[in-house]
Amino acid sequence: MKQTSAIRIRSIATYIPDTFMTSTEIAAQSGIPVDIIERKMGLTRKPIPTAHEHSCEMGIRAARKAIAQAEIDPLSIDLVLYIGEEHKEYPIWTAAMKLQQEVGALHAWGFDVALRCCTTIMALKVAKNMMLADDTIRTVLLAGGYRNSDLVDYTNPRTRFLFNLSAGGGAIILQKQEVGESGSLGSMGLAELLESHVITDGSFSEDVIIPYGMTKFDVPDPEAMKERLEAKSMDHFVEAVRKSVSSSGYSIADIDYLAILHMKKSAHEYVLEQLGLTPEQTVYLHEYGHMGQFDQILSLELGAREGKIKSGDLVVLVSAGIGYAWGATTIRWS
Repeated sequence: MKQTSAIRIRSIATYIPDTFMTSTEIAAQSGIPVDIIERKMGLTRKPIPTAHEHSCEMGIRAARKAIAQAEIDPLSIDLVLYIGEEHKEYPIWTAAMKLQQEVGALHAWGFDVALRCCTTIMALKVAKNMMLADDTIRTVLLAGGYRNSDLVDYTNPRTRFLFNLSAGGGAIILQKQEVGESGSLGSMGLAELLESHVITDGSFSEDVIIPYGMTKFDVPDPEAMKERLEAKSMDHFVEAVRKSVSSSGYSIADIDYLAILHMKKSAHEYVLEQLGLTPEQTVYLHEYGHMGQFDQILSLELGAREGKIKSGDLVVLVSAGIGYAWGATTIRWS
């Protein structure tokens, strides 16, 4: 019988620090009224790391949870992709190798990938393409951590749009499943991974930086960046979703749930409106802030827990990262 392959999400997991920074604390450090932080920025609190909760370490903790939930032997993992931030334990370091060792994926090989807060979307696309092209790659672990909250200066008004940066880790396990032409994908795992679409625009590549000699984010020309970004960003969000969904064989009207990053309330509502979705078809991460590339994994967990994601639902993961990049991935929940 002729065989075809499907890539499935076997499990997902997050790691969230127990320490939180409240909107009141952000207001005290920034001088911005609490009402503005909560109502406009859409942030009531956010997790922040302790001195011992490093980026790769939080990814290791999430990966161990994902492996346990998938009920697989770590030795069966063929490839490890570190999808955490480059702000990690050591400046020059391949974190995938540490992660691989710590979770016991000793038969795998690994490497780091990075596209800022769009990394998970990009990595899902890369992993799927590698799995379909290489018969030796059947199980892939994507994991990493994020603590870019370290890099925020709350006294710098040029970077106030970064005040929601938080901390945490996330992991996804993908598996290849062979099915016959007339067969069924069955219910192995959480979802079938469909298609992704990524947009990058290098005209923003030097707008959000940490200059040499500094340790915090800065925006050299915030007004110029804001003007150019407002002309493109929301359209790119919608375009990434449309192209991801259409290349998966569906339309915008088929979307049941949107796993979207945390951003200011007005931008969140605009994206929902443009896609014809309601607040009940997503989770607004006002208690978590922006956990970088792990917002989508967290949203999937929360959406499933709250009963907003059901079997058979078409779910879209969408994110954006400074640089700038926009991306979306479509999955079919099972």
